[in-house]
Formats: sequence, C-alpha cells, structure tokens
Amino acid sequence: MIEVDVSDGIGVVRLAHGKVNALDLELCRAIETTLRDLDTGEVRAVVLTGSGRAFSAGVDLERIVKGGADYVAEYLPALVGAFQAIFDAGKPVVAAVNGHAIAGGCVLAAACDHRVMAAGTGTIGVPELYVGVPFPAVALEIMEYALGPVAARRVILDGRNRTPAEALAFGLVDELAEPGELLERALAVADRLASAIPADAFRHTKRQLHGDATERLDAEATTARLWQTAATDGRIRAFMDRTVGSRQRP
Repeated sequence: MIEVDVSDGIGVVRLAHGKVNALDLELCRAIETTLRDLDTGEVRAVVLTGSGRAFSAGVDLERIVKGGADYVAEYLPALVGAFQAIFDAGKPVVAAVNGHAIAGGCVLAAACDHRVMAAGTGTIGVPELYVGVPFPAVALEIMEYALGPVAARRVILDGRNRTPAEALAFGLVDELAEPGELLERALAVADRLASAIPADAFRHTKRQLHGDATERLDAEATTARLWQTAATDGRIRAFMDRTVGSRQRP
C-alpha cells in the first residue's frame, strides 16, 4: 500500500495502492501514520511520490458510493488526517508528481513544500465541485496556501485538470523534470532544504507560515455532513456514470 525507502537520510514514500493510488480509508490512514512517524523519526526530509501512471487519482469514489454515509463518517477524518500529516510535517516534504494528481491527489501534492512534476501526459487539478461535494476545510486551506487566494479560487471553481506545462505556469507545481529524472530531482531539492536550513529553523518557520491556515481549520463538521449526503443522494453516482460511461462508449 505504501513503500518507504531511505536514501541518504531522506525518506522516499511511494504510494502503491491499486492502479491509480485512489485514496480510500486504508490508504489515508497509512499516509497519516507514515508521515507522522517520519516526522518524528531519524530522516532529514521526505519525498512523496506515486507508482505506475498516477501520483494519486484522488478519493476512491466507488468506496464512497458503496459504503454510504457510515463509510463517509469514518473516511473523511482519515482523509483530513492524511492531508494534515503532510501539511503539518516540520521536516521538508517534496512531492515527486510522477503522473496524474487529481482532486485529493492534487491536494496531497499541494500540501508539500515543493512540487516537482514529470513532464508528459499526467494532469493535475481539483474537480471536486463537479463531483458535487465541497472541499474539506483543510483542503481549501492547503490550496490557498499553495497558490494564493486568487489562483486557488480559479483552480477550484474551474475544476480543470491541467497539463504539466499549464500546471507550472499556474503555480500548481514548482518545476518540471523528465520522467526518468523526476525522483533524482526531488531528492536533490529535499537534500538542499534539509542541508542548507537548520532543522529547528525550518520547523519553526514552517509553523509560522502555516499559522493562519491552522487557526481557520474549524469547519469539518459541516463538510462531513455534506459528504455523507452526497454519498447517498445519487450525485456522486451520476457524476461517475457521466464521466466513466462516456469514456466507455465507442
């Protein structure tokens, strides 16, 4: 589900869960546990990446529909926990976006301190509103922190999945790398952040930078209720039928 290797003191966390690393209950819990353990452990920094053709395709909508409101009530805190574990980590966290980073996958990348994306066919974006569900408060805060309020509003409301070049121009990622050089580049950035900046200064400054966002994370109860409604009233299933069905028709 998650593979962890250590390279020169840098923890490489690779999502390896199904074809597209969809975020289900188990993966979200594993992400939170892994990141919090690494943040208190011996590694100097973390690189977060995916496997196959996807960094992460976001929330596992099939599990949401099948599990209904009870599953969502258990799942949403786990999703929030995964986002926060990355965002709150006091050590440098670099995303090596190896492919598609959609919805929750985009938020995972945005929660990192630096984002390197592979040039190629992968796309990145946050189409949550077109699924018919609101963003968890922590996801909104992460997107606004990463992009600024104006760009975050545009990305969230247009719901587009952008190519690597478009993502770089828009600020969704910080740089591009050739696929074969992606991990090496992400490791180099992580090493620079961990080596050039004293660890205590980095952790303290990161906490200062995140201060306003952390104080505003108080809207989870309403978000959870709306996700529970969406899981049972047909809107997610209708979205899946429109998008998946249209790709399957000749």
